[in-house]
Amino acid sequence: MAEINDLSHSSGIPTPHISCTDKSQVAESILLPGDPLRAKFIAETFLENVKQFNGTRNMLGYTGTYKGKPVSVMGTGMGCPSMGIYSYELIHFYGVKNLIRVGTAGALRKDVKVRDLVFGLGACTTSSYVRLFGLPGDYAPVCSYELLEKAVNAAKARGCSYHVGNVLSSDMFYSYDLPYANTWAEMGVLAVEMEAAALYSNAARGGANALAILTVSDSSDEVTTAEERQRSFTQMMEVALEIA
Repeated sequence: MAEINDLSHSSGIPTPHISCTDKSQVAESILLPGDPLRAKFIAETFLENVKQFNGTRNMLGYTGTYKGKPVSVMGTGMGCPSMGIYSYELIHFYGVKNLIRVGTAGALRKDVKVRDLVFGLGACTTSSYVRLFGLPGDYAPVCSYELLEKAVNAAKARGCSYHVGNVLSSDMFYSYDLPYANTWAEMGVLAVEMEAAALYSNAARGGANALAILTVSDSSDEVTTAEERQRSFTQMMEVALEIA
């Protein structure tokens, strides 16, 4: 597939990866789970008046209302390249202003427990995605403080166990016992996931707000199942919906 690197490559929609032909069908605030089935679960469980706006490549996208406010939710797949594609198209072609990743992460520090929430203040990365912006140095992808503050307040109100700090966006899921895991943990990095660095970088470049809200799905002491990850991590979903 040819690489597209010009914002003017298309004056309209649908995009190559989102089939929606009416940008008004996508809300200005969107939740972005990696798993499209988690997007379906969020839409069916929490939203009213739901309509599906995307099914291309089975990356399910829906828009409905939460407490009377329009909210969208769509899967993004795994890794910085996939998140990069979907967040770029949502920002530049559908006018999305607030992008909230609701995903899972593996704990890197002992004080971060399974089912804790992690708010990604910043996103370290082993990916080359950020370097491809061609900046004359190392860019530090960070979240929107406005969304972060609202999320922390919502978590406090619900009595959630949460952490705020750096996460690691890794290109590798199976990483041969994470040879550098101790180094990242010693630098205060809380957990490892795969998408936040691309999301934060695209949001910064596109003038949008972004935040990664993560549920810790595994640690050195405990691992959750795929079914639990898809359906039971509702605290992060509720926090995200409150701030959307």
